[in-house]
Amino acid sequence: MENNVLFVVGSPRSGSTMLARMISSHSMIYGRPEPHLLTPLAHLGYFANVDKAPYDHVLAAESTKEFVADLPGGEQDYIDACRAYCDVLYSRMLSTKPGKSYFLDKTPAYGLILGFLEKIYPNAKYVVLTRHPLAVFSSFAESFFDSDYQAAHAYNPILERYVPALAKFLRERKVPIFHVVYEKLVSDPEPMLKEIFEFVGVPHEASAVDYGRHAHEGKGLGDPIGVAKHSRPSTASIDKWAIEIASEPSRLQLCKQMVERLDPADLEIWGHPLEGFWAPLERAGASGATPKPKKLDRYRLERKAIMTLRSQVRQREWLRRRLQRLRLAADVLLRE
Repeated sequence: MENNVLFVVGSPRSGSTMLARMISSHSMIYGRPEPHLLTPLAHLGYFANVDKAPYDHVLAAESTKEFVADLPGGEQDYIDACRAYCDVLYSRMLSTKPGKSYFLDKTPAYGLILGFLEKIYPNAKYVVLTRHPLAVFSSFAESFFDSDYQAAHAYNPILERYVPALAKFLRERKVPIFHVVYEKLVSDPEPMLKEIFEFVGVPHEASAVDYGRHAHEGKGLGDPIGVAKHSRPSTASIDKWAIEIASEPSRLQLCKQMVERLDPADLEIWGHPLEGFWAPLERAGASGATPKPKKLDRYRLERKAIMTLRSQVRQREWLRRRLQRLRLAADVLLRE
C-alpha cells in the first residue's frame, strides 16, 4: 500500500476536513475521516510510551525491545510488521470501493507522531496543511470550550505541540511532502488542487474543488458540520477568528504569551512569519467588530458532551488516586 496511501497532515481545526474532502472527491481517491490506525501503534512502547495503560506498558515495551533486537532484521522487521498491519486494513477497505486506487488518511493526531509515521511509510505522499496558528487555537477554543480560551489552553496547548512538530517535518522533508497554506488554498483553490493531484500522481479533475457536490462515505471524527456550511473552499473564515480574539483583552494577552513561546523560524516555515503575523488582529481591533452569537447545533452539542465526559473521567481518576494514597497511608499507620 505504500505507493497507494496518502496522508493529509495538519493540526486540529486547521481546515484538514475540507482539504481531505476536496482531494477525496477525485474519482481515484477514497478518503475516510480520522481512522487513527497509526497512533496506537506509535505508542506501543518500542518508539514511544503512553503515560498509562490497562497493562504494564513499561514491562511490555522493554520486552518488545528485547524481542525485536533478536529478530533477523532487527528494528526494520518491527517497522515492516507495523506497516503490514496498516497495509491489510487500508487495502481491504479500499477493495470495497471499486475504481478507487488510493486511500487518504486524514488524522490530525498524526501530527504528533510524524517521526514514527515517516519510518512506517517513507514513500507515501504527505499533504501538509498549515493555517494561521491563532486561527487554529481560536477555532479550538470556540468549538470545544464555549469561548473559554484559558480552559482550552490548559486542556491542550495545541500551538506549542503542533507548530514545532509540523515545522520540523516540513524543514527536514524526509518523505515526499506538498505544503498547503490554508489561507492561500481558500483564496485560489483551483490551481493548488491541480498541483496536489500532480503531486499524488493522478489526473487532474477540476470538479473536485466543489467537494460538496460529491458523496463522502464513512463514519469518523472531524468537522462534518463546519465543512458542510460550504460546498467549496470559502474565504469567509480567513480573518473571522481575529474578531473573537481582539474583542477580549484577556484572550489577546494569552495569545501573545503562546506566540512568545514559539520559534519564529517555525512560524515562518508554517507560512505565517512574525512580520505580518498580528495584522489580522490589528485590523479586527481597529474595526471595532464584535463576534456573532453562535448557533447551538448538533455538532457543538456533541463536542460539549465529549468534553464534559472527559472532565468527569479525569475527576474520577484523581479521586481514585487520592483514595489509593489515603488507603496506603492508613495501612502504614495501622502497621505502626
